[in-house]
Amino acid sequence: MSQMVRIAVDAMGGDHGPAVAVAGAELALARHPHSQFAFFGDSAAIAPLVAQRPALQSASRLVHAEISVRMEDKPSRALRYGRRKSSMWLAIEAVKNNDADVVVSAGNTGALMAMSKFELKTLAGIERPAIAALWPTLRGESVVLDVGASIGADAEHLVDLAAMGTATARILLGIARPTVGLLNIGVEEVKGLEPVREAGRILRERMQQDMEYIGFVEGDDIGAGKADVIVTEGFAGNIALKTAEGTARQIGEYLRDAMTRSLGARIGYLFARPAFRQLRERLDPRRLNGGVFLGLNGIVIKSHGGTDAEGFAAAIALGYSVVRDELLAKITAALVRPGREPLRALGGAAS
Repeated sequence: MSQMVRIAVDAMGGDHGPAVAVAGAELALARHPHSQFAFFGDSAAIAPLVAQRPALQSASRLVHAEISVRMEDKPSRALRYGRRKSSMWLAIEAVKNNDADVVVSAGNTGALMAMSKFELKTLAGIERPAIAALWPTLRGESVVLDVGASIGADAEHLVDLAAMGTATARILLGIARPTVGLLNIGVEEVKGLEPVREAGRILRERMQQDMEYIGFVEGDDIGAGKADVIVTEGFAGNIALKTAEGTARQIGEYLRDAMTRSLGARIGYLFARPAFRQLRERLDPRRLNGGVFLGLNGIVIKSHGGTDAEGFAAAIALGYSVVRDELLAKITAALVRPGREPLRALGGAAS
């Protein structure tokens, strides 16, 4: 890998488009000088924003795209009208053609996944990609997946997720043998859907050499940091993620209201300001904005659509780290290596 990390930005994605994408890239460049950017989108909208930032302009290029994928578009429609000419497609294509190391987009999640899978294809043995997110916990951080790539999962897919999540935790969190838990409605083995119970049986019996499977975990165990890797299907994972983000904002509003309600509270806040500043930073959803699409032959980072420049910079930083740490190559090695049966064979043998 070259010293520079080449980042393809879908500048038209998200709720705020180029304004946030360009400003976020500027912040990311200041923190990671060994970055180069390619902005894909409407050059008339992007060029003036880049021109206002000389440092960014010298480290970036623009690729004009005729159209952008809308947030409300269905993936099938986005594929039809956005193929080969949308900012999202062209940014992904840059990774496919080795003109970029990673693509970052705040655009339509379903369209981004569909286009990424169509263009980059999946790794050998992986049928369905997943979105993995870093989750702040009382013990540090955990990897949670899937947080929205697809709805529903059979046992084999959950086993795939466990393997990919384990490799991600080893690389991003520096944990030699991560603990893994399956998200369920209870910790008892008889509870939950059949695919979850079957995946638990496979993990207990076959996958102990790479991870420490601890069994089922419940929703409140995620924030407690009970496992380094939490595995679930995308529907439940996305609801858990959005609920946690909303709760963090709610707590922040409660604290802000409590600290300004009376003169005594304001005075108390002055003395406790450093502690509250630290708490606010830990509760800030932007800090860990960005999910990694796992299971693809290329690196794709999904930023929240409504994020601001600080949040988009965090998503870019995640992509930068993933490239630097060679996550794709290490996940590929974790999924298929000498002396180990393919994951699909493991799942099939247990059924």
